[in-house]
Amino acid sequence: MRTSERIRVLLVLLAAVMAGVPEAGAQSPPSKPAPLPTEITAIRFNSGQAVVPYFEGWIRKPDGTFDMVFGYFNRNHQQELAIPAGPDNKVEPFGPNADQPTYFLPRRQRFIFRVRVPADFGKKEVVWTITANGRTERGYGNLLPQEEITERVVMTNGNFDPGLDDPNKAPTITIAPLDRVALNEPVTLTSIVTDDGLPKLRQAAPPPSARTGAANPFQAQIARSDGPRLRGLNVTWLQYGGPAKVVFGHTEPILVGEGKAVTTARFPTPGTYKLIATATDAGRLSTTTEIVVTVPGQR
Repeated sequence: MRTSERIRVLLVLLAAVMAGVPEAGAQSPPSKPAPLPTEITAIRFNSGQAVVPYFEGWIRKPDGTFDMVFGYFNRNHQQELAIPAGPDNKVEPFGPNADQPTYFLPRRQRFIFRVRVPADFGKKEVVWTITANGRTERGYGNLLPQEEITERVVMTNGNFDPGLDDPNKAPTITIAPLDRVALNEPVTLTSIVTDDGLPKLRQAAPPPSARTGAANPFQAQIARSDGPRLRGLNVTWLQYGGPAKVVFGHTEPILVGEGKAVTTARFPTPGTYKLIATATDAGRLSTTTEIVVTVPGQR
């Protein structure tokens, strides 16, 4: 090989080596980009986040049909959203309105919505789409065998214990007819509840008494109860739909006394509202019922 050819080969090899050497201070790119988190759980968002539909499972009905059960997760800690059935809140393939929730409370709401599908539904899917704060999320429901649940799972809010040796039955609940409904005026909600009395109520030990003396500088901040604490039959209310937030007289469970639990609701905007009442016994078995309230405008 002549000298000129050797020099040309050496120059080609040197150029190839230099092409593989990064510039001073430069870093080689990673072989695979780090995945971005879908949610930074350490940050609390009061508003501006998405509402995520959740498929909870499906229930086999005696007539051969199936209930597809959904819940949702409103990622906001405070913001409540009214999203009417339509382009931003639709259930396919049944059209936009499948009686899904149209008012979304903060955080997780489980086993709240059902879609009945025929016995020959097969491998089709139910898709619930929600767009909130400019973000679109979807929940997909199908009849996969591993997704089958039972009514007891719903009644126990996700407990998969079949309760074969449990004699306890869930309570029943109905809502008394409402009096006249007027805008911005409290309406009485009376729940009529019956139960088998199981399990028997147990008295919890009273909380420890507040210590006295200088050794307890936080004495005034200790909540004290003079009687035993009971966990009994109770009713809770939840807003399922409506154009604006319903203001309930009770935000905590209401203990049932003499077969009734009474509270109030106030409706700030004319329109149609759907409310859900849940009766829960001491064994944590629950039953729900719903009412639809039409609020007229001011005359």
